Amino acid sequence: MSRFLFVVPPLAGHTLPTVEVGRELADRGHLVAWAGHPTHIGPLLPAGVTLLPVDTNFGDGTLAKLRPRPHHLRGAAAFRFLWQEFLLPLAYSMVPGTTAAVDEFRPDVMVVDQQTLAGALVARRRGLPWATSATTSAELTEQFATMPRLAAWVRQCIDDFQFDFDVSEPVDLRFSDHLVLAFTTEALVGPLSAFPGHYIFVGPSIGTRANNVAFPWDWLDPARRHVLVSLGTVNPATGRRFLATTVEAVAPLAERLQVILVAPHDVIDPPPDHVLVREFVPQLDLLPFLDAVVCHAGHNTVCETLAHGLPLVVAPIRDDQPVIARQVTDAGAGLRVHFGRVGPTELRNAVTTLLDDASYRAAAQRVQASFTTAGGARTAADHLEKLL
Repeated sequence: MSRFLFVVPPLAGHTLPTVEVGRELADRGHLVAWAGHPTHIGPLLPAGVTLLPVDTNFGDGTLAKLRPRPHHLRGAAAFRFLWQEFLLPLAYSMVPGTTAAVDEFRPDVMVVDQQTLAGALVARRRGLPWATSATTSAELTEQFATMPRLAAWVRQCIDDFQFDFDVSEPVDLRFSDHLVLAFTTEALVGPLSAFPGHYIFVGPSIGTRANNVAFPWDWLDPARRHVLVSLGTVNPATGRRFLATTVEAVAPLAERLQVILVAPHDVIDPPPDHVLVREFVPQLDLLPFLDAVVCHAGHNTVCETLAHGLPLVVAPIRDDQPVIARQVTDAGAGLRVHFGRVGPTELRNAVTTLLDDASYRAAAQRVQASFTTAGGARTAADHLEKLL
């Protein structure tokens, strides 16, 4: 029996993929624990698992700053804000708690989210083998190909972080030299020959998820098709215009379509009867009943959608989303619209094209097949065991 410690940031999309990997390791007889901010991580983990709390005071404050990030920020400005105002402060804040968690749990292997620099720092300082959990594939690709100065700035920030903890030979803490687990496949990121051999593409890690979200299942009309519209966990309030455009776009489609729109009720006017507005939905349970998804190109939503063989309309906002959106369109599994400028007619045409042109669903099903072949959590656990 060995011990595996997952170190995750206070973000659902970066934590949920680790849950099924941890469950797989536990089923094989290993001891598994998570280190993170209990207020944000605790509700995402199965009952009874070990959560080693990392100081939450600074983390809560950081999240409060991240959520109202100026919605007009795009591209390099948004990326710099993310690092300066969230990832780097989070890294400094997590070092003491992560160190204490390692000393208490005594892991044999650490599994560190790509954006949780503190975990990688502590693993190196303790001489422990560690794997990178790459829950978004953006930083594995050439997202900085046209912005070399931005790439150099990020690397200097990471080096400076290590210098502040007396590390004399800094490395890029986003990429373990032992193992990088990428929760995607070649069907999205392109030929794997471009990556080092210790980069393992396991596909999305999707398992059962506790469902305490009520949903009016009898509202779904089997005679009509169904589309989910979601802007993720931190974007609905900034998407007021896009959501209003969506309602206007689907207004003429009542006879053939029902739309589930994920948003607080106070950000949108009362919709027509064939549009259901819910602040939360049981997404994994709902996906088998859908025909397409409209989203912000968040990595988890995209992968969960493609894992069900469904095409997407992607409207990326910032951060890694433009990269993920390009992967979807390059795979032929969806269409991209401009989040800030798309009009009702263009959005309606995109949705109906996905529903009427079978090639998009066929492409989504090819990606789905690649996910199945990759093995997900089972393959991830196989490679983590090789680090022992």
